Amino acid sequence: MSPDAVLPLELRTMTESPVAGLRVVERMVEGATATVIAIHGGLDRGGSFARLARRLRTLNLIAYDRRGYQGSRDLGPLSLDENLSDLQQLAKYASQRGPVIYFGHSYGGLLALTSAAAEPELVQLVVTYEPALPWSYRRQRPKREFSLDPAQEAENFFRRIVSNAVWERLSAQEKESRRLDGPALLNDLQTLRDSPLLQLQRIEAPTVYIYGDGPNKSNYEEVAERLSHEIQDFTIVQIDRAPHGAHLANPDKLASIIEQQWVNT
Repeated sequence: MSPDAVLPLELRTMTESPVAGLRVVERMVEGATATVIAIHGGLDRGGSFARLARRLRTLNLIAYDRRGYQGSRDLGPLSLDENLSDLQQLAKYASQRGPVIYFGHSYGGLLALTSAAAEPELVQLVVTYEPALPWSYRRQRPKREFSLDPAQEAENFFRRIVSNAVWERLSAQEKESRRLDGPALLNDLQTLRDSPLLQLQRIEAPTVYIYGDGPNKSNYEEVAERLSHEIQDFTIVQIDRAPHGAHLANPDKLASIIEQQWVNT
């Protein structure tokens, strides 16, 4: 692990990771009532939750680079089971301080839900933002062929999900950093294509499903409606003027929702 360093907006890298080889960052709050474990999506990183962490007034936050990404790039194998094991180990570590909240964004939402179903005793509240469950859509899009080159797939994904314009503004170093995350991204995409079986009825914690009003709003509404029949304690929240990257664009609103839902738990 790299030396303990201050990251933007007060996130700090843990010098001794609870999971060997996993880069973990944290922000601790005096008198915190619970710890949020933030789980990032495809081609992202733990540091992207810095804005959210800073706005949580009563909750600690732990975030991490999932295996294969950024500071955890050398950690393998890349699989859904290994990703779940990492999250569950972090939850056991965080539970030593008190209650645990999962906050999963996109693919991280899939991990949050799957982990909460597999080991319900580890988590007291589950919050997801636009979780990646594409097989739940009624209208299935034609399956897109993945690039055989992981670096090219990473660039294609960034251009498609973020924008061509933002990609072009990245420095050469940042572009290369994203490309190096290509193998982990391909694993995420293949997992989604394989449509993993979820036993969501086993989730015991209150579960909050948040989505924005972007171009895929109708898909997320459809998934929310379906999940409401599988998860017993289920709340749906829609945020206006929120893109898929709401943890970057709408951190105030997300922090407010997470804290309020925890108070209501």
